[in-house]
Amino acid sequence: MLLTILTSVSLLCAVIPALLFLRNLHLYKKPPRPSALGSVSVIIPARNEERYIADCVRAVLASEAIRVNVIVLDDHSDDNTAQVVREIERTDSRVRLIEAPPLPAGWCGKQFACFVAAHFANEPVLCFLDSDVRVEREGLARMYAALREGGAPLISGFPRQITSSPLEQLILPLMHFLLLGFLPLDRMRRSLQPSLGAGCGQLFLAERDIYWKAGGHETIKGSRHDGLTLPRAFRKAGFPTDLWDATEIAACRMYRSAREVIFGLLKNATEGLAAPQCILPFSTLLFFGQVLPIALWIASLREYQSIVLRTMATISLFASYTPRLVAVFRFRQPLIAALFHPLSVILFLLIEWTAFFASLFHIQFAWKGRRYSTS
Repeated sequence: MLLTILTSVSLLCAVIPALLFLRNLHLYKKPPRPSALGSVSVIIPARNEERYIADCVRAVLASEAIRVNVIVLDDHSDDNTAQVVREIERTDSRVRLIEAPPLPAGWCGKQFACFVAAHFANEPVLCFLDSDVRVEREGLARMYAALREGGAPLISGFPRQITSSPLEQLILPLMHFLLLGFLPLDRMRRSLQPSLGAGCGQLFLAERDIYWKAGGHETIKGSRHDGLTLPRAFRKAGFPTDLWDATEIAACRMYRSAREVIFGLLKNATEGLAAPQCILPFSTLLFFGQVLPIALWIASLREYQSIVLRTMATISLFASYTPRLVAVFRFRQPLIAALFHPLSVILFLLIEWTAFFASLFHIQFAWKGRRYSTS
């Protein structure tokens, strides 16, 4: 009896995200080809990014079908970030290096860097780009076209995530599953409800005038998860936001070691699924729908189990794996990320609950030389 109840709940928790994921795939579109020449100010906040900043800036400067200027804000780096950018600035007038003023109390470093740099932007469209993102030659032009054609003054693109180490490959590809499996994109586009706002902090485009009307990054100054909080701030101000599939037009190597994966996710988890109001329901949904199906399927193979139970367990397992296997091809994800899906979810939940309990005890985590509280 207990096994039947668990299998029924697991089936429900697996099938609903799978169906939503498949539906969202048709709504989660690639940016269109550019139809008109536009101009964009690309803002790159950089703290200790000497290994990546040159490639990021040069990729932007190589953009086609769009006019660009680049504003790099050096956020008190203690490496050679500023010197690297300064060398590019000397050879290309489209690049401008700005030194960040002292970080005010209550501000997250990235949000302050974006806010300060935005004051130096002259183009009607702003692009906020992480320094570990590499845009393709038509990438910015296509995102500009998406901004103009889509009607939302703030859009975000999810780049292709480059992963190498085992923990990167297991956890980071969950990004697309969590987005498309639990956020109804059609409802998001019909509504200004802040809780439906979502994005990827690696790549944002915004209408400059609307950005300032919405309050800019000052409205999320203490946030470490601008991928969620910036779209929600726009929505609170009455402006719609949208999402685009940037797999073809940009790539990002977000983290480069297991340690970076863990602490990078810990620092902002409590602003997302590890928030007090979210962690229990989402953990329940993920455990029953993505972890339990494989155990229930194995249990259903025993000879004395009914064909009905075995069928439900099989459907549940198939539903849990389908989005991940589809994502391997659609988003160019490693196959290991899909094959070890239950393990990926377990590791992800361990990080989320670690962040949750750390916030209860006001434990801080260091990131790029700064300490952040998870509370």
